Amino acid sequence: MASILISIGALLAYILAYRTYGRFLAGKIFSLSNQNEVPSKTLGDSCDYVPSRLEILFGHHYTSIAGTGPIVGPAIAIIWGWLPALLWVLFGSIFMGAVHDFGALVVSLRNQGKSIGDLSASIISRRVRNMFLVIIFLTILIVIAIFCMVIAILFDLYPQSVIPIWSEIPIAVMLGCFIRRKRMKEIFILSVIAVILMYVTVVIGAYYPVKMPQLGPFSPLFLWTILLLLYAGIASLLPIWRLLQPRDYINSHQLFVAMFLLILGVLFARPEIVAPVINLSPKGAPPLWPFLFVTVACGAISGFHSLVASGTTSKQVVKESDALCIGYGAMLLEGLLAVFVIIAVGAGIGLTREGSVLSGVDAWNTHYSSWAAAQGLGTKVSAFVDGSANMLIRIGIPFNIAIAIMGVLVASFAGTTLDTATRIQRYVVTEFARGARLKLLEGKFAATVVAVISAGALALAKGGGKGGLILWPLFGATNQLLACLALLVITVYLARNGKPVVFTLLPMLFMFVMTGWAMVYNLRNFLGAGVGSIHLFLIGVVIMCLELWMVFEAFLVLLRKKEFKYVKRGN
Repeated sequence: MASILISIGALLAYILAYRTYGRFLAGKIFSLSNQNEVPSKTLGDSCDYVPSRLEILFGHHYTSIAGTGPIVGPAIAIIWGWLPALLWVLFGSIFMGAVHDFGALVVSLRNQGKSIGDLSASIISRRVRNMFLVIIFLTILIVIAIFCMVIAILFDLYPQSVIPIWSEIPIAVMLGCFIRRKRMKEIFILSVIAVILMYVTVVIGAYYPVKMPQLGPFSPLFLWTILLLLYAGIASLLPIWRLLQPRDYINSHQLFVAMFLLILGVLFARPEIVAPVINLSPKGAPPLWPFLFVTVACGAISGFHSLVASGTTSKQVVKESDALCIGYGAMLLEGLLAVFVIIAVGAGIGLTREGSVLSGVDAWNTHYSSWAAAQGLGTKVSAFVDGSANMLIRIGIPFNIAIAIMGVLVASFAGTTLDTATRIQRYVVTEFARGARLKLLEGKFAATVVAVISAGALALAKGGGKGGLILWPLFGATNQLLACLALLVITVYLARNGKPVVFTLLPMLFMFVMTGWAMVYNLRNFLGAGVGSIHLFLIGVVIMCLELWMVFEAFLVLLRKKEFKYVKRGN
């Protein structure tokens, strides 16, 4: 019964938040107006700046920010208990994450679609811009390398997903061509056909799984990584309407189908929550404060979202009023997905099924016996997929089909994030080259080569495609500190325009304290670990120094221009 109440309560909370707090921010704080020009029309180039219908752009934005983040994060954080994870997801997404995403989108919309890093030059200073772009480049570098590994591992764990994931590409390309030529009613029908074709391939994949073989010294993980990097490079160069938009549109439909099935599964299975309510001392785990707020990112607040909002989404918005649904609404929907993840790993995993050896608390304990066990990517993905499949079989879906549906969902989201991250990295390289007057790297082909080769070098550094793990320990805190910087830019923007800043300033200060605390904790551990972690310590120190410098410069700008009067007036 608790799982049903959590599901219904979360859904109602998000609807209420959107209709009240979201509309308040749109009207009173950001003053959205459809009379304002948008970059997709003033700078339209049929490649990156492309006016897009609301439902299509919502699908692109949502699946780009989601990835595996709202799955893996809550699936790890539940080791501290389902209640802390649930509360952070609910309150974090409503009052921090959605505000962060919405604000980044609006500020970029009003600054020619520039990324949050690039536009910090005009809002704060050129020095801040250069430091911001360095941090963004490092963050996306880790994202691309890690997501190549994530998808490769998913293909190995769930070979049922290989055929559907690769089949989605030609389906999306055909849908993209039709979308450019058809009216809205026809687009909906075409999208339904595309989703049906997608699920046909899911069934085929369930019965014909594909395993990548070992080719001489090259492992399956290595081979998948190479293929995925080549694909990501090509996809980032294509016009956004040809592949990225329609693929994300299909994935958004896939998400709605999966969430509807999960709701039915919860209602029919009524799984009892077997995870503890609160567990303050898991074996080997760091303290709940501050690591809960770093572990759960995408389901609550994530700096990567500001890169998507200002990197690709702002270049496609047709009118400003769409920003509320896309920026604020998509984050709430991601929070809802994170809630279902908590239910799947906290309750669904304990359901019995034919062939299962463990159930109830024993099944949960096999995944969460210690922090080391909880951190494993394969363990957490399988906890979500298996827990969800356990609920889906209660509504009559065969287990192998249920596994394929959920495995494809996770892999599809990861693939979308890989596509978008590679395109954003191309923008970052171009923006940095333009500021440094490096003409050679300003072109999209050269910038894409830099993006792909740098990520490939990191991914393959350790051999076998797991090189992203070299810097992965830095990613959580770095990503959340990036969210602090995005909120900082948004706060300065609001102050410059005479708007109340409390709604962005308080989330920024909270996240700065929590993530800075986590970073210092990690730096101490890196230093204590000896020579093997010295690179993590040095890079972490550099990132912390850059962050502090940027914050200091931002407040200097406000003081020098005497713009704190707007803070006082707004409050």
